Amino acid sequence: MQETELKLELSRSGAGSLLKKNPFGSSPTILQQRSIYFDTPGWDLSKRGLSLRIRQSGNERIQTVKAGDGAAAGSFTRAEWERPVAGNTPVIDDPQIRDLLAGAGSKLAPLFEVHVKRHSWNVIDDDATVEVALDIGKVVAADRESPLCEIELEKKAGPPRALFALARKVDLITPAHLGVMSKAERGYRLLGPAPGAAKAAPTPLTSDMSAATAFACIAAACLRQFRLNEAALGWSGDAEALHQARVSLRRLRSLFSISKCLFDDSRFDHLREEFKWLTSALGDARNIDVMIDRASSEALSSCLREARDEAYAAVEASLSSTRARSLMIDATEWISIEGWRTQSDETLHVQSSTDFASMVFDKFRKKVAKDGDNLIDADDESRHKVRIAAKKLRYAAEFFEPLYNNKTEAKRHRRFIEALKDLQDRLGSLNDIATAPDMLAALELSEVAGAKDLYSAEDKSKLLEDAAKAHHAFVNTRRFWR
Repeated sequence: MQETELKLELSRSGAGSLLKKNPFGSSPTILQQRSIYFDTPGWDLSKRGLSLRIRQSGNERIQTVKAGDGAAAGSFTRAEWERPVAGNTPVIDDPQIRDLLAGAGSKLAPLFEVHVKRHSWNVIDDDATVEVALDIGKVVAADRESPLCEIELEKKAGPPRALFALARKVDLITPAHLGVMSKAERGYRLLGPAPGAAKAAPTPLTSDMSAATAFACIAAACLRQFRLNEAALGWSGDAEALHQARVSLRRLRSLFSISKCLFDDSRFDHLREEFKWLTSALGDARNIDVMIDRASSEALSSCLREARDEAYAAVEASLSSTRARSLMIDATEWISIEGWRTQSDETLHVQSSTDFASMVFDKFRKKVAKDGDNLIDADDESRHKVRIAAKKLRYAAEFFEPLYNNKTEAKRHRRFIEALKDLQDRLGSLNDIATAPDMLAALELSEVAGAKDLYSAEDKSKLLEDAAKAHHAFVNTRRFWR
Protein backbone atom coordinates (compact mmCIF):
# COMPACT_ATOMS: atom_id res chain seq x y z
CA MET A 1 0.00 0.00 0.00
CA GLN A 2 1.21 3.52 -0.79
CA GLU A 3 0.82 5.99 2.07
CA THR A 4 0.32 9.66 1.19
CA GLU A 5 0.72 11.98 4.14
CA LEU A 6 1.94 15.39 5.21
CA LYS A 7 3.53 15.92 8.61
CA LEU A 8 3.61 19.17 10.60
CA GLU A 9 5.38 20.01 13.85
CA LEU A 10 3.59 22.03 16.55
CA SER A 11 4.44 23.35 19.99
CA ARG A 12 2.59 21.91 22.98
CA SER A 13 0.78 25.20 23.49
CA GLY A 14 -0.04 25.26 19.77
CA ALA A 15 -1.58 21.80 20.04
CA GLY A 16 -3.70 23.09 22.91
CA SER A 17 -4.92 26.00 20.78
CA LEU A 18 -5.74 23.63 17.93
CA LEU A 19 -7.75 21.34 20.21
CA LYS A 20 -9.60 24.29 21.66
CA LYS A 21 -10.59 25.73 18.28
CA ASN A 22 -10.95 22.32 16.57
CA PRO A 23 -11.31 23.25 12.88
CA PHE A 24 -12.01 19.66 11.78
CA GLY A 25 -15.80 19.61 12.04
CA SER A 26 -16.28 16.89 14.68
CA SER A 27 -15.11 15.77 18.09
CA PRO A 28 -11.87 13.77 18.02
CA THR A 29 -11.42 10.13 18.82
CA ILE A 30 -8.84 9.91 21.62
CA LEU A 31 -6.53 6.94 22.13
CA GLN A 32 -3.41 6.22 24.16
CA GLN A 33 -0.86 4.54 21.92
CA ARG A 34 2.38 2.72 22.63
CA SER A 35 4.63 1.85 19.69
CA ILE A 36 7.65 -0.44 19.94
CA TYR A 37 10.25 -0.10 17.17
CA PHE A 38 12.46 -3.03 16.24
CA ASP A 39 15.79 -3.41 14.45
CA THR A 40 18.91 -5.56 14.52
CA PRO A 41 21.89 -4.68 16.74
CA GLY A 42 23.59 -3.28 13.63
CA TRP A 43 20.50 -1.25 12.62
CA ASP A 44 20.17 -3.15 9.35
CA LEU A 45 16.60 -1.96 8.76
CA SER A 46 17.45 1.68 9.30
CA LYS A 47 20.40 1.43 6.91
CA ARG A 48 18.04 0.14 4.22
CA GLY A 49 15.47 2.89 4.82
CA LEU A 50 13.01 0.58 6.59
CA SER A 51 11.22 0.72 9.92
CA LEU A 52 9.23 -1.94 11.78
CA ARG A 53 6.95 -1.22 14.71
CA ILE A 54 4.17 -2.81 16.71
CA ARG A 55 1.63 -0.22 17.85
CA GLN A 56 -0.83 -0.94 20.65
CA SER A 57 -4.09 1.03 20.86
CA GLY A 58 -6.33 -0.40 23.57
CA ASN A 59 -6.33 -4.18 23.08
CA GLU A 60 -5.41 -3.98 19.39
CA ARG A 61 -1.87 -4.42 18.12
CA ILE A 62 -0.86 -3.59 14.54
CA GLN A 63 2.52 -4.39 13.03
CA THR A 64 3.68 -1.92 10.38
CA VAL A 65 6.67 -2.05 8.06
CA LYS A 66 7.48 1.19 6.24
CA ALA A 67 9.91 1.82 3.40
CA GLY A 68 11.43 5.17 2.55
CA ASP A 69 10.96 6.48 6.08
CA GLY A 70 11.95 10.13 6.29
CA ALA A 71 13.42 10.21 2.81
CA ALA A 72 11.52 13.25 1.58
CA ALA A 73 10.45 16.60 2.91
CA GLY A 74 7.21 16.13 4.76
CA SER A 75 7.49 12.31 4.35
CA PHE A 76 4.97 12.79 1.57
CA THR A 77 4.78 9.30 0.08
CA ARG A 78 6.08 5.91 1.17
CA ALA A 79 5.18 2.24 0.98
CA GLU A 80 3.82 0.47 4.04
CA TRP A 81 2.58 -2.99 5.02
CA GLU A 82 0.26 -3.58 7.98
CA ARG A 83 -1.13 -6.62 9.75
CA PRO A 84 -2.65 -7.38 13.18
CA VAL A 85 -0.48 -9.31 15.65
CA ALA A 86 -1.23 -10.95 18.97
CA GLY A 87 1.72 -9.73 21.00
CA ASN A 88 4.85 -7.60 21.02
CA THR A 89 6.93 -9.95 18.87
CA PRO A 90 7.28 -9.24 15.12
CA VAL A 91 5.61 -11.75 12.80
CA ILE A 92 7.58 -12.31 9.59
CA ASP A 93 5.54 -14.98 7.80
CA ASP A 94 4.59 -12.87 4.76
CA PRO A 95 6.98 -13.72 1.88
CA GLN A 96 7.09 -10.10 0.69
CA ILE A 97 8.00 -8.81 4.15
CA ARG A 98 10.51 -11.62 4.65
CA ASP A 99 12.21 -10.69 1.38
CA LEU A 100 12.11 -7.00 2.30
CA LEU A 101 13.84 -7.65 5.62
CA ALA A 102 16.48 -9.78 3.83
CA GLY A 103 17.24 -12.19 6.65
CA ALA A 104 17.12 -9.63 9.46
CA GLY A 105 13.93 -11.06 10.97
CA SER A 106 15.61 -13.48 13.38
CA LYS A 107 17.87 -10.72 14.76
CA LEU A 108 15.14 -8.17 15.50
CA ALA A 109 14.94 -6.71 19.01
CA PRO A 110 13.11 -3.71 20.52
CA LEU A 111 15.17 -0.50 20.30
CA PHE A 112 12.91 2.32 21.45
CA GLU A 113 9.29 3.23 22.14
CA VAL A 114 6.92 6.08 21.29
CA HIS A 115 4.12 6.95 23.73
CA VAL A 116 1.45 9.38 22.55
CA LYS A 117 -2.05 10.57 23.24
CA ARG A 118 -3.60 10.59 19.79
CA HIS A 119 -6.52 12.81 18.79
CA SER A 120 -7.88 11.76 15.40
CA TRP A 121 -10.51 13.02 13.00
CA ASN A 122 -11.82 12.00 9.57
CA VAL A 123 -12.26 15.19 7.57
CA ILE A 124 -14.44 15.07 4.45
CA ASP A 125 -14.18 17.98 2.04
CA ASP A 126 -16.00 17.54 -1.30
CA ASP A 127 -14.43 14.41 -2.85
CA ALA A 128 -11.46 14.25 -0.46
CA THR A 129 -11.21 12.32 2.81
CA VAL A 130 -8.27 13.06 5.10
CA GLU A 131 -7.38 11.32 8.34
CA VAL A 132 -5.99 13.85 10.81
CA ALA A 133 -3.93 12.60 13.75
CA LEU A 134 -2.55 14.91 16.44
CA ASP A 135 0.07 13.10 18.53
CA ILE A 136 1.26 14.52 21.85
CA GLY A 137 3.75 12.48 23.82
CA LYS A 138 7.37 11.38 23.92
CA VAL A 139 10.00 9.14 22.34
CA VAL A 140 11.88 6.92 24.81
CA ALA A 141 15.19 5.16 24.09
CA ALA A 142 17.14 3.54 26.93
CA ASP A 143 17.55 6.28 29.57
CA ARG A 144 16.87 9.16 27.18
CA GLU A 145 13.62 10.69 25.97
CA SER A 146 12.42 13.64 23.89
CA PRO A 147 9.02 15.33 23.62
CA LEU A 148 6.86 14.79 20.55
CA CYS A 149 4.10 17.02 19.23
CA GLU A 150 3.10 16.62 15.61
CA ILE A 151 0.09 16.38 13.35
CA GLU A 152 -0.16 13.94 10.45
CA LEU A 153 -2.55 14.48 7.55
CA GLU A 154 -3.08 11.27 5.59
CA LYS A 155 -5.05 11.10 2.35
CA LYS A 156 -7.64 8.33 2.40
CA ALA A 157 -9.53 9.32 -0.76
CA GLY A 158 -9.59 12.09 -3.35
CA PRO A 159 -6.87 14.52 -4.46
CA PRO A 160 -3.80 15.08 -2.25
CA ARG A 161 -4.22 18.85 -2.55
CA ALA A 162 -6.69 18.57 0.35
CA LEU A 163 -3.73 17.80 2.66
CA PHE A 164 -2.15 21.16 1.92
CA ALA A 165 -5.44 23.03 2.31
CA LEU A 166 -5.79 21.51 5.78
CA ALA A 167 -2.14 22.30 6.59
CA ARG A 168 -2.78 25.97 5.83
CA LYS A 169 -5.91 25.91 7.97
CA VAL A 170 -3.89 24.53 10.88
CA ASP A 171 -1.17 27.17 10.40
CA LEU A 172 -3.78 29.93 10.65
CA ILE A 173 -4.60 28.72 14.16
CA THR A 174 -1.09 27.94 15.42
CA PRO A 175 2.40 28.00 13.85
CA ALA A 176 2.88 24.69 11.99
CA HIS A 177 6.31 23.82 10.62
CA LEU A 178 6.87 21.26 7.89
CA GLY A 179 7.86 17.97 9.52
CA VAL A 180 10.67 15.94 7.96
CA MET A 181 11.47 13.39 10.68
CA SER A 182 9.53 10.18 11.18
CA LYS A 183 8.95 8.86 14.67
CA ALA A 184 11.42 6.11 13.84
CA GLU A 185 14.11 8.63 12.96
CA ARG A 186 13.51 10.47 16.23
CA GLY A 187 14.10 7.23 18.10
CA TYR A 188 17.31 6.39 16.28
CA ARG A 189 18.58 9.90 16.98
CA LEU A 190 18.06 9.36 20.71
CA LEU A 191 20.26 6.25 20.55
CA GLY A 192 23.19 8.14 19.02
CA PRO A 193 25.15 11.29 19.87
CA ALA A 194 23.24 14.56 20.19
CA PRO A 195 22.31 15.65 16.65
CA GLY A 196 23.90 18.80 15.33
CA ALA A 197 24.13 20.47 11.97
CA ALA A 198 22.95 18.29 9.08
CA LYS A 199 25.09 18.23 5.94
CA ALA A 200 23.74 17.42 2.50
CA ALA A 201 23.30 13.70 1.86
CA PRO A 202 23.40 12.00 -1.56
CA THR A 203 20.01 11.75 -3.27
CA PRO A 204 19.21 8.26 -4.64
CA LEU A 205 18.96 9.09 -8.34
CA THR A 206 18.94 6.53 -11.15
CA SER A 207 19.81 6.90 -14.81
CA ASP A 208 16.29 5.93 -15.89
CA MET A 209 14.77 8.91 -14.07
CA SER A 210 13.51 11.84 -16.09
CA ALA A 211 15.02 15.26 -15.52
CA ALA A 212 11.83 16.39 -13.77
CA THR A 213 11.73 13.41 -11.42
CA ALA A 214 15.38 13.96 -10.51
CA PHE A 215 14.61 17.64 -9.85
CA ALA A 216 11.77 16.70 -7.47
CA CYS A 217 13.95 14.20 -5.55
CA ILE A 218 16.82 16.67 -5.14
CA ALA A 219 14.52 19.54 -4.17
CA ALA A 220 12.83 17.42 -1.48
CA ALA A 221 16.24 16.48 -0.08
CA CYS A 222 17.23 20.16 0.08
CA LEU A 223 14.03 21.04 1.95
CA ARG A 224 14.68 18.22 4.38
CA GLN A 225 18.25 19.40 5.03
CA PHE A 226 16.97 22.93 5.64
CA ARG A 227 14.31 21.86 8.13
CA LEU A 228 16.73 19.64 10.07
CA ASN A 229 19.14 22.55 10.42
CA GLU A 230 16.38 25.04 11.18
CA ALA A 231 15.32 22.80 14.08
CA ALA A 232 18.93 22.39 15.29
CA LEU A 233 19.46 26.14 15.08
CA GLY A 234 16.32 26.74 17.14
CA TRP A 235 17.58 24.83 20.18
CA SER A 236 21.34 25.33 19.84
CA GLY A 237 21.99 28.71 18.18
CA ASP A 238 24.95 26.93 16.60
CA ALA A 239 26.88 28.72 13.86
CA GLU A 240 27.34 25.48 11.88
CA ALA A 241 23.58 24.81 11.96
CA LEU A 242 22.98 28.30 10.55
CA HIS A 243 25.67 27.71 7.92
CA GLN A 244 24.18 24.39 6.83
CA ALA A 245 20.66 25.86 6.78
CA ARG A 246 21.94 28.54 4.42
CA VAL A 247 23.86 25.97 2.37
CA SER A 248 20.66 23.95 1.91
CA LEU A 249 18.84 27.06 0.65
CA ARG A 250 21.71 27.96 -1.68
CA ARG A 251 21.70 24.42 -3.02
CA LEU A 252 17.96 24.67 -3.60
CA ARG A 253 18.30 28.03 -5.34
CA SER A 254 21.07 26.60 -7.51
CA LEU A 255 18.83 23.66 -8.39
CA PHE A 256 16.03 26.03 -9.39
CA SER A 257 18.48 28.09 -11.44
CA ILE A 258 19.96 25.18 -13.39
CA SER A 259 16.47 23.68 -13.92
CA LYS A 260 14.64 26.80 -15.07
CA CYS A 261 14.69 25.56 -18.67
CA LEU A 262 12.41 22.70 -17.58
CA PHE A 263 9.54 24.75 -16.21
CA ASP A 264 7.27 27.41 -17.65
CA ASP A 265 5.33 27.98 -14.46
CA SER A 266 4.58 31.18 -12.53
CA ARG A 267 4.66 29.28 -9.23
CA PHE A 268 8.18 28.08 -10.04
CA ASP A 269 9.27 31.72 -10.47
CA HIS A 270 7.47 32.72 -7.26
CA LEU A 271 9.18 29.99 -5.26
CA ARG A 272 12.57 31.05 -6.64
CA GLU A 273 12.00 34.58 -5.38
CA GLU A 274 10.79 33.40 -1.98
CA PHE A 275 13.84 31.18 -1.50
CA LYS A 276 16.02 34.15 -2.46
CA TRP A 277 14.34 36.15 0.32
CA LEU A 278 14.81 33.42 2.90
CA THR A 279 18.47 32.89 1.97
CA SER A 280 19.08 36.62 2.28
CA ALA A 281 17.43 36.63 5.73
CA LEU A 282 20.22 34.35 6.97
CA GLY A 283 23.01 36.25 5.20
CA ASP A 284 24.00 38.91 7.75
CA ALA A 285 24.24 36.41 10.60
CA ARG A 286 26.42 34.08 8.53
CA ASN A 287 28.68 36.96 7.41
CA ILE A 288 29.18 38.02 11.03
CA ASP A 289 30.09 34.45 12.01
CA VAL A 290 32.72 34.42 9.26
CA MET A 291 34.16 37.74 10.44
CA ILE A 292 34.28 36.50 14.05
CA ASP A 293 36.39 33.55 12.90
CA ARG A 294 38.75 35.93 11.09
CA ALA A 295 38.88 38.72 13.72
CA SER A 296 42.41 39.51 14.91
CA SER A 297 41.56 41.60 18.00
CA GLU A 298 39.44 40.95 21.09
CA ALA A 299 37.84 44.40 20.71
CA LEU A 300 36.52 43.52 17.26
CA SER A 301 35.49 40.01 18.35
CA SER A 302 33.50 41.44 21.25
CA CYS A 303 31.68 43.96 19.05
CA LEU A 304 30.96 41.30 16.43
CA ARG A 305 29.52 38.93 19.05
CA GLU A 306 27.11 41.66 20.15
CA ALA A 307 26.11 42.22 16.53
CA ARG A 308 25.75 38.45 16.14
CA ASP A 309 23.10 38.33 18.87
CA GLU A 310 21.00 40.89 17.02
CA ALA A 311 21.51 39.14 13.69
CA TYR A 312 20.48 35.77 15.12
CA ALA A 313 17.37 37.34 16.64
CA ALA A 314 16.50 38.65 13.16
CA VAL A 315 17.05 35.15 11.74
CA GLU A 316 14.73 33.67 14.35
CA ALA A 317 12.06 36.23 13.50
CA SER A 318 12.31 35.41 9.79
CA LEU A 319 12.22 31.64 10.31
CA SER A 320 9.23 31.85 12.65
CA SER A 321 7.28 34.09 10.29
CA THR A 322 4.13 33.04 8.48
CA ARG A 323 5.93 33.75 5.23
CA ALA A 324 8.69 31.21 5.93
CA ARG A 325 6.29 28.51 7.15
CA SER A 326 4.03 29.03 4.14
CA LEU A 327 7.01 28.78 1.82
CA MET A 328 7.85 25.29 3.12
CA ILE A 329 4.26 24.10 2.63
CA ASP A 330 3.94 25.77 -0.80
CA ALA A 331 7.23 24.30 -2.00
CA THR A 332 6.36 20.80 -0.81
CA GLU A 333 3.00 20.99 -2.55
CA TRP A 334 4.50 22.21 -5.83
CA ILE A 335 7.28 19.64 -5.79
CA SER A 336 4.97 16.78 -4.80
CA ILE A 337 1.73 17.22 -6.71
CA GLU A 338 1.81 20.26 -9.02
CA GLY A 339 0.41 19.94 -12.52
CA TRP A 340 3.82 19.79 -14.20
CA ARG A 341 4.03 16.17 -13.01
CA THR A 342 1.20 15.19 -15.37
CA GLN A 343 2.14 17.35 -18.34
CA SER A 344 3.12 15.66 -21.58
CA ASP A 345 5.94 18.12 -22.27
CA GLU A 346 8.81 15.96 -23.49
CA THR A 347 11.38 18.33 -21.99
CA LEU A 348 10.08 17.32 -18.58
CA HIS A 349 9.39 13.64 -19.00
CA VAL A 350 11.50 12.34 -21.88
CA GLN A 351 14.85 14.01 -21.27
CA SER A 352 16.81 11.69 -19.01
CA SER A 353 18.45 12.86 -15.81
CA THR A 354 21.84 11.89 -17.27
CA ASP A 355 21.37 13.93 -20.44
CA PHE A 356 20.13 16.89 -18.43
CA ALA A 357 23.09 16.65 -16.03
CA SER A 358 25.56 16.56 -18.93
CA MET A 359 23.97 19.67 -20.42
CA VAL A 360 24.27 21.51 -17.08
CA PHE A 361 27.88 20.41 -16.57
CA ASP A 362 28.91 21.50 -20.07
CA LYS A 363 27.25 24.89 -19.69
CA PHE A 364 28.71 25.83 -16.30
CA ARG A 365 32.14 24.29 -16.83
CA LYS A 366 32.51 26.43 -19.95
CA LYS A 367 31.36 29.52 -18.04
CA VAL A 368 33.73 28.99 -15.12
CA ALA A 369 36.65 28.24 -17.44
CA LYS A 370 36.07 31.26 -19.69
CA ASP A 371 34.99 33.90 -17.14
CA GLY A 372 37.72 32.94 -14.66
CA ASP A 373 40.53 33.12 -17.20
CA ASN A 374 41.94 36.35 -15.74
CA LEU A 375 41.03 36.40 -12.05
CA ILE A 376 43.99 38.53 -10.96
CA ASP A 377 43.05 41.55 -13.08
CA ALA A 378 39.26 41.13 -12.88
CA ASP A 379 37.18 43.37 -10.61
CA ASP A 380 35.42 42.09 -7.48
CA GLU A 381 32.03 41.82 -9.17
CA SER A 382 33.41 39.72 -12.03
CA ARG A 383 35.14 37.37 -9.60
CA HIS A 384 31.89 37.12 -7.65
CA LYS A 385 30.07 35.97 -10.80
CA VAL A 386 32.72 33.30 -11.40
CA ARG A 387 32.27 32.18 -7.78
CA ILE A 388 28.50 31.85 -8.25
CA ALA A 389 28.95 29.85 -11.46
CA ALA A 390 31.51 27.60 -9.74
CA LYS A 391 29.10 27.09 -6.86
CA LYS A 392 26.28 26.06 -9.20
CA LEU A 393 28.59 23.67 -11.01
CA ARG A 394 29.77 22.10 -7.76
CA TYR A 395 26.24 21.70 -6.41
CA ALA A 396 25.11 20.20 -9.72
CA ALA A 397 28.03 17.75 -9.64
CA GLU A 398 27.04 16.75 -6.10
CA PHE A 399 23.33 16.48 -6.98
CA PHE A 400 23.94 14.07 -9.85
CA GLU A 401 26.87 12.14 -8.36
CA PRO A 402 24.84 8.88 -7.99
CA LEU A 403 24.51 8.73 -11.80
CA TYR A 404 28.30 8.32 -12.18
CA ASN A 405 29.18 5.31 -10.10
CA ASN A 406 31.55 3.13 -12.07
CA LYS A 407 35.14 3.13 -10.87
CA THR A 408 36.52 5.51 -13.48
CA GLU A 409 33.63 7.97 -13.24
CA ALA A 410 33.72 7.98 -9.44
CA LYS A 411 37.48 8.67 -9.41
CA ARG A 412 37.19 11.51 -11.91
CA HIS A 413 34.16 12.90 -10.08
CA ARG A 414 36.12 13.02 -6.82
CA ARG A 415 39.02 14.86 -8.45
CA PHE A 416 36.65 17.25 -10.22
CA ILE A 417 34.90 18.14 -6.94
CA GLU A 418 38.25 18.62 -5.18
CA ALA A 419 39.49 21.02 -7.86
CA LEU A 420 36.20 22.89 -7.90
CA LYS A 421 36.07 23.12 -4.10
CA ASP A 422 39.60 24.54 -3.99
CA LEU A 423 38.67 27.21 -6.53
CA GLN A 424 35.42 27.97 -4.74
CA ASP A 425 37.20 28.34 -1.37
CA ARG A 426 39.74 30.82 -2.83
CA LEU A 427 37.01 32.84 -4.49
CA GLY A 428 34.94 32.72 -1.30
CA SER A 429 37.81 34.17 0.72
CA LEU A 430 38.23 36.92 -1.86
CA ASN A 431 34.52 37.66 -1.62
CA ASP A 432 34.79 37.89 2.18
CA ILE A 433 37.51 40.52 1.76
CA ALA A 434 35.49 42.41 -0.85
CA THR A 435 32.31 42.55 1.27
CA ALA A 436 33.96 43.20 4.66
CA PRO A 437 34.22 47.03 4.37
CA ASP A 438 30.50 47.50 3.64
CA MET A 439 29.52 44.98 6.30
CA LEU A 440 31.68 46.66 8.93
CA ALA A 441 30.31 50.06 7.94
CA ALA A 442 26.73 48.83 8.26
CA LEU A 443 27.57 47.58 11.76
CA GLU A 444 29.39 50.85 12.57
CA LEU A 445 32.58 48.93 13.32
CA SER A 446 34.90 50.33 10.63
CA GLU A 447 37.13 52.11 13.15
CA VAL A 448 37.36 49.33 15.72
CA ALA A 449 40.87 47.94 16.24
CA GLY A 450 41.51 45.05 13.87
CA ALA A 451 38.69 45.93 11.45
CA LYS A 452 41.01 46.74 8.56
CA ASP A 453 42.77 43.39 8.98
CA LEU A 454 39.65 41.74 7.54
CA TYR A 455 40.37 43.22 4.12
CA SER A 456 44.12 43.75 3.93
CA ALA A 457 45.67 44.26 0.49
CA GLU A 458 48.45 41.79 1.30
CA ASP A 459 45.98 38.98 2.03
CA LYS A 460 44.06 39.79 -1.14
CA SER A 461 47.18 39.71 -3.32
CA LYS A 462 48.12 36.25 -2.04
CA LEU A 463 44.55 34.97 -2.49
CA LEU A 464 44.43 36.26 -6.05
CA GLU A 465 47.53 34.26 -6.92
CA ASP A 466 46.13 31.16 -5.23
CA ALA A 467 42.78 31.59 -7.00
CA ALA A 468 44.48 31.86 -10.40
CA LYS A 469 46.41 28.65 -9.69
CA ALA A 470 43.23 26.91 -8.53
CA HIS A 471 41.45 27.99 -11.70
CA HIS A 472 44.28 26.65 -13.85
CA ALA A 473 44.11 23.33 -11.98
CA PHE A 474 40.34 23.20 -12.45
CA VAL A 475 40.55 23.82 -16.19
CA ASN A 476 43.01 20.95 -16.49
CA THR A 477 40.91 18.52 -14.47
CA ARG A 478 39.26 15.83 -16.58
CA ARG A 479 35.48 15.79 -16.76
CA PHE A 480 33.70 12.78 -15.32
CA TRP A 481 30.62 12.86 -17.57
CA ARG A 482 30.24 11.78 -21.17
